[in-house]
Amino acid sequence: MLEEAEKRFDPEEVIAEFEALTKDAKRVQVETLKKILKENSETEYLKKWGLDGKTDPESYCSCVPLVTHKDLEPLIQQIADGSPHPILTAKPITTITLSSGTTQGKRKFVPFNDELTENTMQIYRTSYAFRNREFPIGNGKALSFIYGSKQFKTKGGLLAGTATTNVYRSEQFKKTMKDMQTPCCSPDEVIFGPDFQQSLYCHLLCGLIFRNEIQVISSTFAHSIVHSFRCFELVWEELCSDIKTGTLSARITDPTIRTAMAKMLKPDPELADKIHEKCSSLTNWYGLIEELFPNVKYIYGIMTGSMEPYLKKLRHYAGGIPLLSADYGSSEGWIGANVNPTRPPEMATFAVLPNIGYFEFIPLREIGSPESALVRVEPRPVGLTDVEVGEEYEVVVTSFAGLYRYRLGDVVKVVGFHNSTPELQFVCRRNLMPTINIDKNTEKDLQLSVEAAAKLLTAEKLEVVDFTSQVDLSSEPGHYVIFWEVSGDASDEILQDCCNCLDSTFVDAGYVSSRKVQAIGPLELKVLKKGSFQKILDHYVGLGSTLNQFKTPRCVGPVNQTVLNILCNNVVKSYMSGAFG
Repeated sequence: MLEEAEKRFDPEEVIAEFEALTKDAKRVQVETLKKILKENSETEYLKKWGLDGKTDPESYCSCVPLVTHKDLEPLIQQIADGSPHPILTAKPITTITLSSGTTQGKRKFVPFNDELTENTMQIYRTSYAFRNREFPIGNGKALSFIYGSKQFKTKGGLLAGTATTNVYRSEQFKKTMKDMQTPCCSPDEVIFGPDFQQSLYCHLLCGLIFRNEIQVISSTFAHSIVHSFRCFELVWEELCSDIKTGTLSARITDPTIRTAMAKMLKPDPELADKIHEKCSSLTNWYGLIEELFPNVKYIYGIMTGSMEPYLKKLRHYAGGIPLLSADYGSSEGWIGANVNPTRPPEMATFAVLPNIGYFEFIPLREIGSPESALVRVEPRPVGLTDVEVGEEYEVVVTSFAGLYRYRLGDVVKVVGFHNSTPELQFVCRRNLMPTINIDKNTEKDLQLSVEAAAKLLTAEKLEVVDFTSQVDLSSEPGHYVIFWEVSGDASDEILQDCCNCLDSTFVDAGYVSSRKVQAIGPLELKVLKKGSFQKILDHYVGLGSTLNQFKTPRCVGPVNQTVLNILCNNVVKSYMSGAFG
């Protein structure tokens, strides 16, 4: 008798499972917490808080405190150093995830285990099932700009790598991509190549070779897709030459990549001429993606939060191809899936999967004025199903990988419910920009200010390539510094107007009143040399981050001295705001 064939992936079955889970999210949450606490009841961490076998949410929240990564850092370090004791999880942790380090300037160690891989596949399958209803795809390939960083061994012998690397190396990932009819068009040797510039070039080349089969273009973040096509603008003729002659460019020096590409690259003058003709006919590269890849159904990646500034350029490359925002998660784990794929990325929402962790939400609504009390008491967190539509919260996670009541630092807004689970919109990272006086600007405020000022550049057919900021406290009063890289040379007059606009479009009441009484100094705009943000990217990749994991840090603090040095050493022009007289 033949072995039973492996069960085929059925999107409608996945949707039915998701609907069942979300209809009774409260019960699922209670069961999920019970499962996590039962599995790990003998860990040193949970025993310390005296739960004594209790697994109900009330006992858990009254016994176990809220924590940040800083609180757990010594314990995670013990695990990485090879401690034989069950510190955070009963099952041994065999892998450590490294965060990108772009938010805080320092890479974090986070425990990773098989349950997190399973959660990842559940999120992937769920959002794919909903996408496939709206944008059905045939059996094709994906041009995925993905990269695996080098994994290394910690002192205790645990494998450490980026979250994406840990996932991409799993057999489950390849199987899920195959089930979803979008296996990556590039061989593993390209994905896990030692030099991301060489890998990027070969990703583009593989995409062109399989151009008629490419159904989806994706990466972890929108930035990586934009970066890839900016690079294409510089190397497209070389790529055409490789296809025409069937010979790989000498810029690819890694022998494993060369061997893998040699199996795919055959002389095809007709294809080379067609690509050359299409690229030559484009105006300012508008609609590049839809011209190169005629059967692409959508472009997919995380497009919310700090990725929103790249959407304008991505739409320029995409032409008429829809942009679909990927799911909501972090190095610590996943939270929600995008089950409304037709919404534009700026309006993307994420339905929380109630069985992948236990979730709490700290309300961020102001209670009284900041001056009304000397000591402000933080509101108590509420459960997943107790959140209110229209309110903003900070996310707290309890995961299967040893994080208990862990503050993610993300601010989300509840915009509705899918059955009984909330749909969240990502707002920003909490406390990203340090306070000078009584100002409370967020990453979102910075982004809106930059968008408003960048509109002044369009008259000169210029754009902001990328941006970041710094709070300069070296002189009294402190002031904001915004760093811009611009696509060409703008006049001093326009840049001065941009500087004034940046300053005047921060609408936070604390900032405006502080500027008026000069408790905060005039905003400073510093314009950088071309390629400055590439140097910052190279710096993070040099530390072991991957291109698809990279996020430009939106506020560079004093702990991030190397990045500050790169910025300050590449300033070509500087302007002080006159917006407040």
